[in-house]
Amino acid sequence: MPRRLTLPQLKKYDVTQKVIETLADSESRAILFSTIKKGYTATDLSYKLKIPLSSVYKKLSGLEELTLIQVEQWMISDKGRRYKIYRSRISKADISIKKPEPTLTLIPN
Repeated sequence: MPRRLTLPQLKKYDVTQKVIETLADSESRAILFSTIKKGYTATDLSYKLKIPLSSVYKKLSGLEELTLIQVEQWMISDKGRRYKIYRSRISKADISIKKPEPTLTLIPN
């Protein structure tokens, strides 16, 4: 009979699984690791990585939800528009796939 997971174990696995899935996505990974040394705006990331701006915003939202990226600061343009500077919260990610669950180690930035 298979072992049943408890709710805390399931939640832990869920978050780990979401982070692994996010890191497996090439656009999310490119955004995350482009912002290790310096923060960028969504527009800068779109231009630098040649990813559509709408995709950048979607990926940034997912990365923020998982707390892998943070808003380093808010800026105001000459026209009075507010925009965010994003910076990675991690500098390295190690994923180890072993039974029964994968292990994820995130190194803070």
